Amino acid sequence: MSLIHWEPLKELNALRQNVNRLFDEIMHPEQMHKVFPRLDGLNWNPAIELKELDQEIILKVQVPGIDAKDLDIQVSENAVAVAGEYQEEKTSENKGFYRSEFSYGQFQRIIPLPVNVKHEEVKAEVKDGVVTLTLPKAQTSQRNVVKVDLTMQEKARGAMTQERLHEKHVQDTMRERASEELDKSTADYVAQ
Repeated sequence: MSLIHWEPLKELNALRQNVNRLFDEIMHPEQMHKVFPRLDGLNWNPAIELKELDQEIILKVQVPGIDAKDLDIQVSENAVAVAGEYQEEKTSENKGFYRSEFSYGQFQRIIPLPVNVKHEEVKAEVKDGVVTLTLPKAQTSQRNVVKVDLTMQEKARGAMTQERLHEKHVQDTMRERASEELDKSTADYVAQ
């Protein structure tokens, strides 16, 4: 029987990536696969920080050790795709023990944005392994707030009640008059 080496950090990282992907797909299912093609067999996702300001969105992507030329960043109106590849260094070890816990290979992350942005006017800066994208908000993305007048329904209900009472009064008055007229004509007919 052979022993299988358990790597809990690698499994936790894979679980985190799957949960992130699941939440991204649940929150924005319509926009995930239409704009950016999905890469398969990926084992790492860069960490992000997303901040919404009044006029823009600031997205920071942590990609330590990757040159800017090795990154592929694409921006649409409602999502950002970050892709790249960690290149494995070629080394030869003749003596001693060699161990590496670094992840190598391709990565891709699609980040849904909370509002639409002007994707033609994105500004980017790379510093110390962090890519900072400044995404100006599109004019149509400003949220309009409308005050809902809850008393309007009460006013309408009160007006309807008044209208019903008035109609009932009119019907009762008409019945009384019709009854009086019928009684008078019956009395006149009997008197003849």
